[in-house]
Amino acid sequence: MSIDTLRFYERQGIIAAPRRLTSGYRNYSEDAVDRLRFVKDAKGLGFSLREIRELLSLGVKSTRECGPITRKAETKLSEMTQEILRLQRLQRTLRKMIRDCQGCDRLKGPQRGLLCRK
Repeated sequence: MSIDTLRFYERQGIIAAPRRLTSGYRNYSEDAVDRLRFVKDAKGLGFSLREIRELLSLGVKSTRECGPITRKAETKLSEMTQEILRLQRLQRTLRKMIRDCQGCDRLKGPQRGLLCRK
């Protein structure tokens, strides 16, 4: 992560500002590093920063009730599954277009798109 991203997460309260060493460098706790890994992974999976903040706040409650976390994760999994299906449909369409247009490389000009059918 970039320094700007780290500072942004500090300002947003996602991680606590780390203590500074005598050299001036910041020393992040193991908890902060774990939270940053979680944020990075969750963002990679399509979670918004708001959703990540909610998940983190649920995860640090002393009761550690899994119900709300599970529901949010199931919702995001369902959304991801729908997106995967949409991308697979697009992939099939593109593969068909490539298959259908094989051998059309010889054609030139605007007719190429109109005549390139098997």
